[in-house]
Amino acid sequence: MFESLQYRDFRWMWAGSFVSFTAMMMQMITRGWLVLRLADDSPLALAFVMMSFAVPSTFVSLIGGALADRVPKKRLIIWGQSGNAAMTLLLAVLDATDLIEFWHVLVIGFANGSMMSLAMPGRQAILSEIVPERSLMNAISLTNSGMNMTRIIGPALAGFLIVFIGTSGVFFLVSAVYMFAAGTMAMVNAGSTSPDAPRKSVAGDIKAGFAYVVSDRTMLGVIVLSLLTILFGSSYWALMPAWAREALDVQSDGLGILMTIMGAGALMGTLGLAAIQEMPRRGLVLLAMALTWGLSLSAFSQMTSYLVAVPFLLILGLVNSVFMSLNMTMMQVLAPPEMRGRMMAIGMMTFGAMPLSALPFGFLAETTGSTPDALFVSGMLLTVATLIFWLAYPTLRRLN
Repeated sequence: MFESLQYRDFRWMWAGSFVSFTAMMMQMITRGWLVLRLADDSPLALAFVMMSFAVPSTFVSLIGGALADRVPKKRLIIWGQSGNAAMTLLLAVLDATDLIEFWHVLVIGFANGSMMSLAMPGRQAILSEIVPERSLMNAISLTNSGMNMTRIIGPALAGFLIVFIGTSGVFFLVSAVYMFAAGTMAMVNAGSTSPDAPRKSVAGDIKAGFAYVVSDRTMLGVIVLSLLTILFGSSYWALMPAWAREALDVQSDGLGILMTIMGAGALMGTLGLAAIQEMPRRGLVLLAMALTWGLSLSAFSQMTSYLVAVPFLLILGLVNSVFMSLNMTMMQVLAPPEMRGRMMAIGMMTFGAMPLSALPFGFLAETTGSTPDALFVSGMLLTVATLIFWLAYPTLRRLN
């Protein structure tokens, strides 16, 4: 299960990812709580904030992917972490001085998303330089396990800290954690040199990446399925604070615990995946995870009891994390080394479709007055879309 930890660089990489994602999860909860205060509990406002953070993934990640295939990946990651620290510090100052307005949150969210999108393709692609290919699924699963641990720690910590030091105090802390993550990344030796592949322009590299995806039906199928889960299954990330208020009438600490429970399920999923040396029929497993994701989201959305919601949150977290880890592993294994940065960027680009999920379902929740019903529709659409894809795309179904 912990095979990749034998590599020194992976240990530092894992530590850097852990503290970075802890900061991101704390920031996500705190930003959502701040927006509820600024926008009178509006679920649509939450969706707009999610859009501001996710939209850069549609284009900045492409630049980040092309840069990851031509400049030292380590440098890109440090730039991204430092930029996030600066932007979060600005948000903290505005909040602490009572100058904060809703549009500030949108603009800074866009900047945070841009910094993350610049660094993330390099963060994912550098793993193939740290561990051998046979250990890649283990390394990705352990990295995602660390991220899922932060989904347990980060939201709960942020939820309770908001009570004692307010949203501005949490933002100051998050900024400091981002800087610590940048320092941790400086300890990694891998990714310090530029790749030796022949150079085109950045635009030419991006175009070549898309051409490769179109020409490879298996890679195309993996990316399309990822896009379907983002379009129809990710609405709960933006709408969870509003759902928690409406369905369970909880405060910030209760919301933090709900997110922690979901993170526990995600941790179980990625650790289980890390323990598997060889997985046959990976394409079929990927489809099954997407289908279960849709069904569990629909069921969870209708829960009105805290205790009854817990098992559904665990399942939702587990299938989400297994899908994401397996999807990322398949993209790296299927791609040639000189394309891995760009493939990670195109994979990240699907996250830019989150607004296409958050905005319509946020609007539905706003107009109907029911966030639970909006999430139910979201889950059922993912279920139907996955079933159609299952039948229409046999190439992925047969992938080992």
